[in-house]
Amino acid sequence: MDVLTIRGLRKTFTLHTIDGRTTVSLRGVDLDVAAGEHVAIAGPSGAGKSSLLRCTQRSYLPDEGSIVLHTADGPVDLVGLPDRELARLRGRELGYVSQFLSAPPRTGPWEVVAAAARRRGLERVEAREAAAGSLRRLGLDEALWDVDCGVLSGGERQRVNLAAGTVRPPRLLLLDEPVSALDPANRERALELIASLAADGVAVLAVFHDLDAIRRLATRVVAMADGRIVRAGSAEEVLAA
Repeated sequence: MDVLTIRGLRKTFTLHTIDGRTTVSLRGVDLDVAAGEHVAIAGPSGAGKSSLLRCTQRSYLPDEGSIVLHTADGPVDLVGLPDRELARLRGRELGYVSQFLSAPPRTGPWEVVAAAARRRGLERVEAREAAAGSLRRLGLDEALWDVDCGVLSGGERQRVNLAAGTVRPPRLLLLDEPVSALDPANRERALELIASLAADGVAVLAVFHDLDAIRRLATRVVAMADGRIVRAGSAEEVLAA
């Protein structure tokens, strides 16, 4: 069953600081992602990979096209969804993990991850238990759980971000280079966690520059160039080409 259906997605940006010229990021992208499927987006810098993720998360508003999330209550087109309803849907159904953690000031990892679990429907005690499990799974030292996230290292913040994105996993998870700052041992923990999401039926759409991660995780790879999907298939087929 498809969880995500994208049709005719187009996005341009106006460069106000450079004489108002426009640049085209997405040129009519069509894509489906099914439950339990891990779709990796490959391609050079500027191909439109991150724009596709951010339009799907609706931090970018597309110029044209539809982005339909198939929920238990029926299909929802994220493009036209009012902001309040979008925020509610993001909390429960849609997760986004970027390279960088955005956390409120003076907030520790445990509270950041527990807050994500509460947005996904868990009560306070259950949410804290789930958050503790996620942080342990990613190897974050318990001595750091109550430390302000602002003083953590880049790799520690990245693990907190991944824990928050995957605690009580959402229906659709978007990953934008989620292991780029991790050392080998913690990278292995993170990849194992991401790989396990398929068993929960989570649909994953991810950007990795790490070809080993793509080969290991992706059930399908789509290659982008100049704002278009130019090739799709298994990791072996697409990366060899």
